[in-house]
Amino acid sequence: MTVRKGSALKIAILGGGNIGSAIARGLVQAGKAKPGEVVVTRRQAHLLKELAAEGFSVQDDNRGAVRAASVVILAVQPSQIVDLLKEIRTEVVPRKHLVISIVSGVRVSDLVAHLARGVDVVRAMPNTAIAIRESMTCLAGDTASSDALKRAREIFDTVGKTLVIEEDLMVPATALCACGIAFFLRSVRAASQGGIEIGFHSEDALFLAAQTAKGAASLLLTADHHPESEIDKVTTPRGCTIAGLNEMEHQGFSSALIKGIVTSADKAGRLFQRTPAGKRGD
Repeated sequence: MTVRKGSALKIAILGGGNIGSAIARGLVQAGKAKPGEVVVTRRQAHLLKELAAEGFSVQDDNRGAVRAASVVILAVQPSQIVDLLKEIRTEVVPRKHLVISIVSGVRVSDLVAHLARGVDVVRAMPNTAIAIRESMTCLAGDTASSDALKRAREIFDTVGKTLVIEEDLMVPATALCACGIAFFLRSVRAASQGGIEIGFHSEDALFLAAQTAKGAASLLLTADHHPESEIDKVTTPRGCTIAGLNEMEHQGFSSALIKGIVTSADKAGRLFQRTPAGKRGD
């Protein structure tokens, strides 16, 4: 089945935490589905009252949500995924369901081992900017059909940008894109604090820093230039920009960011404890 612009999907999002809720809102904002066509589950469904007030169907019945859906998005913590797969296994039907997992560190083979044979499974790693249709989502589905991967990409293309990658790069994608939202937000926060120190009120400093960061990113995405070529345009001999850049590098700015991303990738790769080889998880 090909997803066409404006067509309605029945989508079950199993796990209504921050990212699951962001996906629900992003899909509705993009016109991919109406709120009532998106079922969001959580063990404590009363915590989803804001989504319910927006018209989403919320419940604590994962199996019922799967039965009603054609697309199932797994959005729980890595420690919860095996129990969830065991719970919904009998409800996931080949050729009916597309299963999309955004669970960090869990490979397609780990998921397939707990589901009926022949079920299409795609891994996705979006970020919370999906709620405003600005996510960077990486997709991988080495064992999925080309149609399943195409359907998954059509879904996430409506809520930001997508890139299909090899599955071995999904953990690095978690660090760079999903965790990266926090890293760039911390950079904006630090810039705003610098703005306060040089004289701006906090609200103005944050607005100035955020818009400047947005403009910097837009320069790269629009012109497809390397960051250094844009940096060269604002660094003049003995100028204030190069003085500031050099001080940041002396303090380890680039090194700290690189080390943070590498550390996050290492942690992401150890979040899920796999079933021993050769043993199915049922």
